Amino acid sequence: MGTVLRPIGHEDRLSLVDHLSELRKRLIISIVTLLACFSVCFWQNNAILDVVTKPVRDAHSSDKASATSKDPDQQAAFFVQQQVRAYRTLAPALSASARTFDALAAADNVTATQRAAIAASSRALAAAGRQAAAAARAAPRSSQSTLVTLGVTEPFTATITIAFYSALLLAMPMLLYQAYAFILPAFSPRERKVALPLMLMVPALFVAGVAFGYFVVLDRAVNFLQNFNADSFNNLLQANTYFKFAVLFVAGIGLLFQIPVGVLAVTRLGIFTPKQLAKNRGYVILAISIFAAVATPTPDPVTMTLAMAPLIVLFELSILLARWIDRIKPAVDDADDEEGADDAYDGAPDAEADVSADHPDPPKLQDPEPKD
Repeated sequence: MGTVLRPIGHEDRLSLVDHLSELRKRLIISIVTLLACFSVCFWQNNAILDVVTKPVRDAHSSDKASATSKDPDQQAAFFVQQQVRAYRTLAPALSASARTFDALAAADNVTATQRAAIAASSRALAAAGRQAAAAARAAPRSSQSTLVTLGVTEPFTATITIAFYSALLLAMPMLLYQAYAFILPAFSPRERKVALPLMLMVPALFVAGVAFGYFVVLDRAVNFLQNFNADSFNNLLQANTYFKFAVLFVAGIGLLFQIPVGVLAVTRLGIFTPKQLAKNRGYVILAISIFAAVATPTPDPVTMTLAMAPLIVLFELSILLARWIDRIKPAVDDADDEEGADDAYDGAPDAEADVSADHPDPPKLQDPEPKD
């Protein structure tokens, strides 16, 4: 297995069959890793579903949001919550009142008629207290909105879908390593110095973007969309539709976090210089705002600003990093050029010697002796 995980060296020469065999090994390792991660995620599907559906529950959990919401379902849920609180408060109050009436009925200055009326009131209060306590105990454990399924198989297929997406995210480091190990041998050592840091930045920035999209932006996006024109619609959020939206949403934020990779790529390839990018940062910010608007399909300015702010910071940091690389790059390139020139110079006499050995000079003709 160690030979399978080790990347092939640039100096190795492989045939087409060897390349296909190497690709097959990489694919087998990737598939086995993905299946193992999928097994773990499917085993823990309840925990994953709780994490993924948390933004939906948070959008309807607060009492203030429920009281001001125009969604009929959310208003009904808020009414149920208030009823439960009233029953829980009323039950002990009624029981205390019944005990107070029993004490009054036992007083000496109360007539028989009054004692009978007080006893009847005490029994009614005790019965009402028991009914209120039973109603409070019968209240639903959770009145929060949850996802709905419309088909017989949709609960199973939705669980499979979210488990696969989670497994793909969990297996991403190994999958990317196998892809890099197959591609990197095609690069020369100098090209590898440029490509390897960029390739390592891709998964790190993607995971950072996914985390930022889930913990910061997704909650606000779901809250805005679920309460937009809520008085005109009865919002029933389907499971498969929400999972697709959530995955595409956080994946889009993860792709937007690849801005440093793009900046370093165009500067290292010589398409743009860091000075040109800094000079035209207004156009870049406009492009970032457009990308943020597309990747975050919510028209509210708060969510769009939250998505844009880290992208602009990443762009400015990328320019600083590109300038720093440009400062240290000439010295490295000059040293490499001098080494190449020395190697060429050192090899020149050897080449001439080889040519001389292969093609020896013809023998020189002696000049004829002068005649007397």
